[in-house]
Amino acid sequence: MSKKQHWDQLYTNRTPLDVSWFQQQPTISLSLINSLHLSKDAAIIDVGGGASLLVDHLLAEGYHNLAVLDISAQALAHSQSRLGKQAENVEWFVEDITKFSPSRKFDLWHDRAVFHFLTDAADRQHYVANLKKALAPKAHAVIATFAIGGPTKCSNLDIVQYDEAKIGAELGKDFILRSVHHELHITPANKEQAFNYFHFQKIN
Repeated sequence: MSKKQHWDQLYTNRTPLDVSWFQQQPTISLSLINSLHLSKDAAIIDVGGGASLLVDHLLAEGYHNLAVLDISAQALAHSQSRLGKQAENVEWFVEDITKFSPSRKFDLWHDRAVFHFLTDAADRQHYVANLKKALAPKAHAVIATFAIGGPTKCSNLDIVQYDEAKIGAELGKDFILRSVHHELHITPANKEQAFNYFHFQKIN
């Protein structure tokens, strides 16, 4: 089964409320985004945003230059249906992030729980290359992954755990780490998952 088939099947068989990564209130993501004091027309892309409610909250706060990317059309369909008419104000990409060719620059790249699924070094290199191409100079990236000591699998897939040093080595010298935030996420099944949120800034 391909990656796309895996995620389409998951979102066909389960509702967004049932997946382990569901958040009614993406508190840390919103706090980090608001701390950047971006203009409301800043270009923001939520990578792996799928059925996440982050886009709803950003629209409610007045951000209006938003994009959501996910490998699963089924996941994006959940968000589009939920948003109704507002979905017309968002750019939607059905893409594998390792193959994404950004057509414009973004001021913020947000990724909660995509990067840690990239267990192949070549996929991580493609991700970072696309991140560099997609971000404007001095732009920001918020990347959240399972922390060291957190889960070793998710959705029956292997993952890679990260701390500051490990993810910094992956992103390389073009990014500076601005902050790290820790989260103990409680899943809908009432299980604990340790996450790290890494805020990077592109140097040039």
